Amino acid sequence: MIKDLLHKRILVLDGAMGTMLQRYKFTEDDFRGERFKEWEHPLQGNNDLLSLTQPEAIAEVHRKYFAAGADIVETNTFSGTTIAMADYYMEDLVYELNYESARIAKEVADEFTLKEPNKPRFVAGSIGPTNKTASMSPDVNDPGFRAVSFNDLRIAYKQQVEALLDGGSDILLVETIFDTLNAKAALFAIEEVKEERNIDVPIMVSGTITDASGRTLSGQTAEAFLISISHIPILSVGFNCALGASQLVPHLEVISNKSNYAISAHPNAGLPNAFGEYDESPQQMAAQIKEYAEKGLVNIVGGCCGTTPEHIAAIAELVREYEPRSLFVTR
Repeated sequence: MIKDLLHKRILVLDGAMGTMLQRYKFTEDDFRGERFKEWEHPLQGNNDLLSLTQPEAIAEVHRKYFAAGADIVETNTFSGTTIAMADYYMEDLVYELNYESARIAKEVADEFTLKEPNKPRFVAGSIGPTNKTASMSPDVNDPGFRAVSFNDLRIAYKQQVEALLDGGSDILLVETIFDTLNAKAALFAIEEVKEERNIDVPIMVSGTITDASGRTLSGQTAEAFLISISHIPILSVGFNCALGASQLVPHLEVISNKSNYAISAHPNAGLPNAFGEYDESPQQMAAQIKEYAEKGLVNIVGGCCGTTPEHIAAIAELVREYEPRSLFVTR
């Protein structure tokens, strides 16, 4: 169904979960809840855990984004792998964290679809990059060292993918890719699960350009990144995070011109200020995203760091007036 919609209109992705959760000012006790009251390690900052300890807050964030006009919300699982959860000694909770996050999002999506059957809502299982990189050494004195292997990543991602699907995700979104080798491990794991379960699931892939050189952290240009993941049957390819909307334009132009996939973009609300905060207003951001729509560059658009339901509402209102980027091949 989502493939058909991509031909009809520009779909809207949600904004930042982390930005919204900061508004709640959750304390260490809030992160712990009753269940993890006696946990031996600090838990504040583990946003994925809030799907277990503050599930109503997570559901409320999803509701606000859907009410703002989002067609797709992402699950609260950006760090939902054993590799990332090792920071909190919570590797054993990974399946439950992903399952519950997907279940909460799907419940809210169904609620909105029931109210507006002409505007179906979807859940994208968010698969983050982990906090380790397979392509580069974290030790400048030992360039051959790797903190994680392809196989470690594959196993971790496979567990996450299974739980996201079991919880009800409609789409899988491999996002904020700074190392294409990490992404390849995630995509390999998804293909394994698809084959084992004899299912097909739409896959969105979103890289991140980390600086003005126009490259990912592992050194690829936009075109090289596209080529690296094009052997996998995906729904869309695009970029998110790191840059504001205007800075993403040339990179979106490259992949839009070279690809038959749908193109997605969910940039930050501008560049961070000296305090690491994002100042760009919804109107300012929408004005920049207008260039995407005018140039026919995108099929899916949303927001990353610093974006709120107000930003998504402004974007949703804007893109209603524009046709989606032409898709020559239905995938």
